[in-house]
This record gives sequence, structure tokens and C-alpha cells, in this order.
Amino acid sequence: MKLNRFVITVALGALLAGCGQSSDSNVVRIPTGAGGVGFLPLLMMREHGLVEKHATEAGLDQLEVRWLDLGGPSVMNDALISGSVDFIIAGPPGFITLWDRTRGSFDVRGVAALSALPMYLNTRAAHLESIDDIREGDKIALTAIKVSIPAIIMQMYAAERYGADNATRFDPYTVSMTHPDGVITMLAASSDVTAHYTSPPFHQRERRDPNIRTIMNSNDVMGGATTFTMMSTTQAYREANPEAYAAVLAALSEAMEMIDADRLAAADTLIAARGDAGLSRDELADLLADPEIDFTTTPANTMRYAEFMHSVGSIENLPSSWKDLFFPEIHDQAGS
Repeated sequence: MKLNRFVITVALGALLAGCGQSSDSNVVRIPTGAGGVGFLPLLMMREHGLVEKHATEAGLDQLEVRWLDLGGPSVMNDALISGSVDFIIAGPPGFITLWDRTRGSFDVRGVAALSALPMYLNTRAAHLESIDDIREGDKIALTAIKVSIPAIIMQMYAAERYGADNATRFDPYTVSMTHPDGVITMLAASSDVTAHYTSPPFHQRERRDPNIRTIMNSNDVMGGATTFTMMSTTQAYREANPEAYAAVLAALSEAMEMIDADRLAAADTLIAARGDAGLSRDELADLLADPEIDFTTTPANTMRYAEFMHSVGSIENLPSSWKDLFFPEIHDQAGS
């Protein structure tokens, strides 16, 4: 049934590609993502016209960038396959799923990483001292069931603690919810959602409530720094639009340099685009200086995801290295 649904999706995507694909080669369409610190490089690119800048330097004087309000791994994947966008931004699990399922057809691969940072499982339920205490009636909010970073992190933890046959132990307790809605739900304490797996700055806003505490950190499960957001596209787009592709990658690198050079200005960009998430400008700037948060094009721990997903049957194809997942432009980096 899963295979049939995928075949239908790919067929529909191929049918829609001609409709969704922009007829203007001077237009590039990029979603701004699900929100939060991990998507900040995109906001910097948009505010400072960095893609247009690098396109002009490459001789593409008329390139127009259309920024789309779109987020969530499932929605992103569907948008790329249907030809509604040219690039997508998501976490490694959602990307790896798409890479696996489009081999030999759309051939989706990574352009570069955007950020590496931890995610946090927060709760206000007194009985939850750890995720092992989850019981009937509990609900864990995350951006997407099955394919999001938290979903795979919890499967990894369950497989390690309870055995591979129990990798999906916590799946029945998960519900799909945006990060902002998750924060509202947690702070209101008025629903059956007892935990929220979230990222900065939503995590910091929740932890201001003395009744909310953290019971799991994704870096602990992964054994170190891990890519949180990354950009990908299709082989066809890269081949047909090499100058635009290069301009987007160059703009991404410059955006990261700007964040590191002036974190207060970067905080202003985040506030202007997404709101302050209940944190002051200075607090957001301090958050961006957290050593556990890194804006880098270098992939980190992506193979750990791929190896696990292959071991439990979530993907059919196992990449031989992280370079199989990404286009050659970043192969000279020390990825993993």
C-alpha cells in the first residue's frame, strides 16, 4: 500500500510538474520553512537580497526570487515533486526519505546544510521524568509524525533501549503540530498534549515557564552535533539552472557569515520575519551565540539517520557515504 501511494504521488507529481514549474527561467522559488532559528539563513537571504546579488555577479541580472510561506517535511516534499517550488528546506529524515524514493526519477539530493542544533522534548506532566514514562493518554507534539527529526530520534532511542522490533514504540503518542502552536498548547496547559519536541527559540520560550522541563535532548541520542535544517533540489533543476543554483548556494554561505558577524542584526531579522517568540532582541542574540547552534553548509550526522532508517526499513537504499546524499559542490567539506 505504501508503494502504491508513492507511485501515485510520483505520477501525480510528474503530471503537475508542467503546471507547477515556473515557465520563467529567471524565477527561483524557495520556501522560508517551518520557522525558528534553524531557518534564519533563509530570512537573511531574503532580507538582504543575497540570491539576487550573487545572481547579478554571475550575469543573471533579471533573476527574481519568490519566497513562499511553506513549512513541514511532508508539505515540502510534495511541493518539490509537484514542481511548485525549486528548492526545499527540511530536516535530514524527511530529505533522506525523498532521496530514497526519487532515485532514478526526480533524483533529489542535498544542496547544503543550513544549521546544526539540538531539539528538546519538553513537558509539564508531573509523571514524565523521562520519555520511558509515556503512558496512555499522553500526546507528544512534533512537526510531522514518522518523518520529522523528533520522530526519528525517538525511534532511535526506542530501538537502542527496547530493541529494533520496538523502534516505533513511541509513534502512537505523537501528533502533528507547528512549533508556535505547540508553544501555545504547552503554556496553556489545557489540552491532552503533555509534551512538545521543539527547537530554539520555541524551546527557550517554553522553559521560561517553571512548570516546564526538558526530558530529552536530540544531541544526546545522536552522540553530537547534528544537522537540523538543510536545502535540497532535483537533479533536473540543478542541470537546467547552474547559475541560479550557484547563486543560491553562494547566498546561503554569505547569510551564515552575516549571522556570525552581527548577531544583534540577525536577531532583528528573525523578529521582523517571525516575531520574537517571547524573547527580547538581546536574548535572541545570546541564543544565536550558543555554541550548540551552528550555521554551516557542512552536513553533520546525516549518515547516522540514513543508517538507522535503512535498518528499520524506512528507506530501501543505503547511501555509501554522506556524499551520495549531496550534490558535488560541497563534497570538499568535512561532512558526515
